[in-house]
Amino acid sequence: MKFSNTNRKKIVESLKNREYDLLVIGGGITGAGIALDAATRGMNTALVEMQDFGAGTSSRSTKLIHGGLRYLKQFEIKLVAEVGKERAIVYENGPHVTAPEWMLLPLHKGGTFGKFSTSIGLRLYDFLAGVKKSERRKMLNVNETLAKEPLIKKEGLKGSGYYVEYRTDDSRLTIEVLKKAVEKGAAALNYSNADKFLYKNGKVRGAVIIDRLTGERYEIHAAKVVNAAGPWVDEIREKDGSKTGKTLKHTKGVHIVIDQSKFPLKQAVYFDAPDGRMVFAIPRAGKAYVGTTDTFYNSDLASPKITAADRGYLINAIHYMFPETNISAEDIETSWAGVRPLIHEEGKDPSEISRKDEIWESESGLITIAGGKLTGFRKMAEIVVDLVSEKRQKDTGISYKECQTKNLPISGGDIGGSSFFDKYVVEQINNGTKNGLTNEEAKFLISMYGSNAPILFDIVGKHKECANQYELPLPLFAQLHYALEHEMAASPVDFFHRRTGMLLFNIAGVQKWKDKAVNYMEDYFEWDEQTKLDRMEELETEIKLATVPFDMPPIDS
Repeated sequence: MKFSNTNRKKIVESLKNREYDLLVIGGGITGAGIALDAATRGMNTALVEMQDFGAGTSSRSTKLIHGGLRYLKQFEIKLVAEVGKERAIVYENGPHVTAPEWMLLPLHKGGTFGKFSTSIGLRLYDFLAGVKKSERRKMLNVNETLAKEPLIKKEGLKGSGYYVEYRTDDSRLTIEVLKKAVEKGAAALNYSNADKFLYKNGKVRGAVIIDRLTGERYEIHAAKVVNAAGPWVDEIREKDGSKTGKTLKHTKGVHIVIDQSKFPLKQAVYFDAPDGRMVFAIPRAGKAYVGTTDTFYNSDLASPKITAADRGYLINAIHYMFPETNISAEDIETSWAGVRPLIHEEGKDPSEISRKDEIWESESGLITIAGGKLTGFRKMAEIVVDLVSEKRQKDTGISYKECQTKNLPISGGDIGGSSFFDKYVVEQINNGTKNGLTNEEAKFLISMYGSNAPILFDIVGKHKECANQYELPLPLFAQLHYALEHEMAASPVDFFHRRTGMLLFNIAGVQKWKDKAVNYMEDYFEWDEQTKLDRMEELETEIKLATVPFDMPPIDS
């Protein structure tokens, strides 16, 4: 069934009237991965998300698919090997949302990493992660290091390690995985809250759902239920009466975004902060973003706030590693905070708590997946669905296929693999210009949407008059219409934050086009005046959250 707002009622009817093999609670990257894995094995799969897809941790990360070099320091060899191999799989299956990013690791006298240990560590990293030859680590001397990034602190500089990580758009990765799951037969719905569980003979057999857009309550019946609610997994376990044993410990990670006219960063850098923690500084779309902090957090999970202390920590880190810059709080354009759901380990600091995932099963049969990393989502999903498959075979005798996702392109990734992506972009540009886009506009859309870009070009070709009527630029109109018709965006925040990333990396564009975009959405959804005002207020709140005046006292602690 087409993943569109126009089909929302049909999707609800399907959820109400079908008996599912599997219900997934949580529409972040973990839940999306589970839905895709299950659907491709032949399971009737449903997924519900109480907010928008990816609205929690999966749109608030450092936006890297990385192998976790720092886990070598914690001797988590197996974790490094596993996520290192997984990042290559994620890249191959979705080269439009993932790309190699050479990372500079400066080595200073007295720093966390020594020159010899870094050389050995990076070589071990290459080996464990199965890094391809063209992306294996290099060791650079002082002059080579400064040629890569002149802003780096020169005092005590001994050289650097140079290795590859993978940058991604975390929320777009999530939606592309979910779209592929729907293409393979899954039914998925955002703004659908699992209010309570349904039971039969003491075993969980579905959930009562509240549609947060309409207020409707209905039941989804399923043979197995997986709790993949990220920071909210303990709340879901409470509904099942099974929050016992290990629990989550939340930590908060904050990132700040600065225009490159203020912070002219040439090169992604992974560096020591003054307290010995490691921080990323990454150039992206004319901006540089820096993060992350790592502090225990026990406040609002849906809208984590950034404190003056968080901002100060990252600004101090910039000054420490890039002393020639003169960054102040006023130079920060936008920022975001995310909550990491880690598994509680008594007596450990936030940075020391393992990012490993764990799977728990309650007496009622509720399966919970907790912890884990963005990079490892596909493998986590495979392990969870293996367990579901095993349980279903035991109960019914039905057997399902083995995991199908290792070599399965996600939505937009049907271009023949990463090595063909640049060629695909060049080939498709003409398709975009024929429909009225400039070369740069066409290239932008292809790079972002991959093999789905022709759908956006078709929108441009067919809806020029509509775009003009609403006074929206053709590429932005195509993105908006596509988000409504193919990506289940239900609000301006969904569009400007999670479908395009503009809220974080092009706040000026959001301010310029928000009213016209909301006018189009008003007519598309046939909102009444109050609903339009509510949606606009939600957007203004998110804008304020991202751009709150930086001379204000801490919002929380």
